[in-house]
Amino acid sequence: MSNYLYEAVDAGGLKSKGSLDVIDQNEALRRIKEMGLFPTLVRPTLPLPARTRPEAGRKRHGSPILFGGVKPAALTVFTRQLATLVGVGMPLLRGLRLLHEQADNAVLKHVISEIAQNVENGGTMSEALAAQPKVFSPLYVNMVRAGELGGVLEEVLRRQADFMEKALKIKGKIKAAMFYPAAVMFVAAAILTLLLVYVIPKFQSVFEGLLPGKSMPAFTLAVLHISKTFKDHFLLVAAAVVGLFLGFQWFIHTRTGRRWWDHFKLIMPVVGQVCRKLSLARFTRTLGTLLGSGVPILQALNIVKETAGNVVVSGMISRIHDNVKEGGTLADPFRAAAIFPPMIGGMVDVGEQTGALPDMLMKIADTSDEEVDNSVTAMTSLLEPVMIIFLAVVVGSIVIAMFLPLITIISDPGLTEGGRE
Repeated sequence: MSNYLYEAVDAGGLKSKGSLDVIDQNEALRRIKEMGLFPTLVRPTLPLPARTRPEAGRKRHGSPILFGGVKPAALTVFTRQLATLVGVGMPLLRGLRLLHEQADNAVLKHVISEIAQNVENGGTMSEALAAQPKVFSPLYVNMVRAGELGGVLEEVLRRQADFMEKALKIKGKIKAAMFYPAAVMFVAAAILTLLLVYVIPKFQSVFEGLLPGKSMPAFTLAVLHISKTFKDHFLLVAAAVVGLFLGFQWFIHTRTGRRWWDHFKLIMPVVGQVCRKLSLARFTRTLGTLLGSGVPILQALNIVKETAGNVVVSGMISRIHDNVKEGGTLADPFRAAAIFPPMIGGMVDVGEQTGALPDMLMKIADTSDEEVDNSVTAMTSLLEPVMIIFLAVVVGSIVIAMFLPLITIISDPGLTEGGRE
């Protein structure tokens, strides 16, 4: 028998807490429902060895990461390999020791060693992961805890590996799509700086000799003035640009700025559509993975809210949580959310009615990922001609500004003859 702590609400929304001595989590959930309550949190009490042993107590705090973090790709490979080892019947501790021996990343090797030590000292896998908050997210820890409670650790690890691989895949596609525009803009900025600092000032001295006592065209004077300001105050201009960037970074990390920026990302033209689909895919895949792993729905919504990555989406998840807590459904807040298509609410409603909500959420996530892929491809195709036109306008304007004085000289016979003399 094990002791489980629970938090639940009744039909009227009143909270209650308590503990049960049952065999496993499923029995605890059944007992809670028999009492007419709706569970929001069910977890085992901390095992005695993990609370009393000095070694385990020290390990729970984790060691500082001194040599950098663990890359998501390496963590994904670790999760997939551990799921495979557990799935073929290898004991967890032995599997951790084996992965520790073959780990190439020094930080990951150290983390696996601490996890194995915690497990060997009597702690659970989820407790060992929770002691490494810089490496394992709350989502990861709670999924592993659910797998331990339900006796399906291998399945949960496999789900987590699938989740991480999907996230890496879509992130890689976006990075690859943005590489070309970023490279072009960098080269364009370098060329523009070279023109303003070195090339245009050379033309100015030539024009002043060819146009004695006569004013140059206004457009040419404007370009020359910009070039002179940029050249004479290069450090000041660079400091102003850096200052604006740092000021913007500070603003979007304030409460008001973060809300404004997150809202703007969802409504901006073209890019906003991609951000909305990314948020939908992340939310539905995370929630579907948690529910499919046996995490209670209110606890799962709290976890998803913390990992949403967008204040506006987090607010929507809070409304969903409150609606479910009061006895409502997931579908109604989805329908009321303006940032997601109305069709999503209908699909969630069907999933709730058929008892296949996790599968329906994963289907929504897969569809959203495909739409993100198509949208990024279309956006990249649109960016290329836009950037070409932008560069043509900038460079063309500079060329025109440099040719206008030449046209003035050619069209004025007096200036031409003076130049010959």
